[in-house]
Amino acid sequence: MATKAPAAAKPTLRCTECGTTVAKWVGRCPECQAWGTVSELGRSTLRVAAAPVSAPAVPIAQVDVELASRRSTECGELDRVLGGGLVPGAVVLLAGEPGVGKSTLLLEVAARCASADRPSLVITGEESAAQVRLRAERIGALAEHLYLAAETDLGAVLTHVEQVDPGLLVVDSVQTIAAEGIDGQAGGVSQIREVAAALIRTAKERNIATVLVGHVTKDGSIAGPRMLEHLVDVVLQFEGERHSRLRLVRAVKNRFGATDEVGCFDLADDGIHELPDPSGVFMTRRAAPVAGSCITVALEGRRPLVAEVQALVAPSPVPSPRRAVSGLDSARVAMALAVVQRRADLPLASHEVFVSTVGGVKLTEPATDLAIALAVASAASGKLVPADMIVVGEVGLAGDIRPVPGLERRLNEAARLGFTRAMVPARSGASAPDGMRLIEVADLAAALRPLRDDPVVVRRLRGV
Repeated sequence: MATKAPAAAKPTLRCTECGTTVAKWVGRCPECQAWGTVSELGRSTLRVAAAPVSAPAVPIAQVDVELASRRSTECGELDRVLGGGLVPGAVVLLAGEPGVGKSTLLLEVAARCASADRPSLVITGEESAAQVRLRAERIGALAEHLYLAAETDLGAVLTHVEQVDPGLLVVDSVQTIAAEGIDGQAGGVSQIREVAAALIRTAKERNIATVLVGHVTKDGSIAGPRMLEHLVDVVLQFEGERHSRLRLVRAVKNRFGATDEVGCFDLADDGIHELPDPSGVFMTRRAAPVAGSCITVALEGRRPLVAEVQALVAPSPVPSPRRAVSGLDSARVAMALAVVQRRADLPLASHEVFVSTVGGVKLTEPATDLAIALAVASAASGKLVPADMIVVGEVGLAGDIRPVPGLERRLNEAARLGFTRAMVPARSGASAPDGMRLIEVADLAAALRPLRDDPVVVRRLRGV
């Protein structure tokens, strides 16, 4: 009786652009929508034999920790996010939207870190050396031991590293570097994988702190294969609105420190400046309070930021009133509007509502719910929120005010800036700083009582 031949193994098909694996060949990748990028992966029959080791294994207590001592970037806000500075041999991926200021920040950091014993090397693949030179002159980043090279070939980049032997290497950007002999164009999955692996290997062997600049996609995620984020030691996200000077650097991944710190910067014509005390940027300085304004304290990582929430309520000439939100989570604002309308008896359905923050800061945590609710109620009724009071709390659908984390840290920051009253959730257990009085509220109705009337400013909307 004839035996049945074993079925042949199905080939593995993968997209060379995004790395998606598909069951059968298709002309267009279903994930990244690229044409002609799905191909079969070669089957590997490689058997690895034992090989000489680079260094013998030693007891963990005998490992020299001095090799991993941090080196300051001479930029306090960036050191805060990194956990104290750059670790020699560490590879950092800095991602952000085009024009947010990544190249400017790293050029300043490279100039500050450049020294005679360990110079800094900047590899630019997006601009010419002359363009970078003009930017360095404009921001005052001309350092004697700062080296610059415009290269897009991986082999040439590694040659520059051997010749300069830098203490800090900046590659701007990793998507523009291509390795000879690897299929695909620069920025593709295969190229990014090979380029990143080679730069990481060089950084570990030569003990060089390396910063790779990465692009982002339309949805804000880092472009390229997800494996790139796993290979590097630190992933930083550079955020900022195009029409705002505020820039935030937050850690998404950090093998050498925490990921709950945020660095604040101010993007100006002469470079990027640190904002060690950014709270004043997010408030409007005015002689007298106005309706529709409320001050809150948000936590960005472990840093408290005092910010202002503004609201405007106006009658709508159309049956479907507008709801415009800037700097806040639109879903949480919609929820706060529904709670205010139901629990505070303010008919907002026939009015247009505009809610925004000051200074371009983004507030997404639930602790800002109460500030949103009071700002809207103040704008709708004309009653004022006291100028010396900050408001912190999460609002539930039943109108209850829930506790929030880090309340004492928020109160201390508000007291430092001169606020004397704080509206907080009831039974929060927080102690008031010196010179500050706590107003504990259990529901939205209790939260609306401290709003005072000003005969000059009070203007009630028609029908409210």
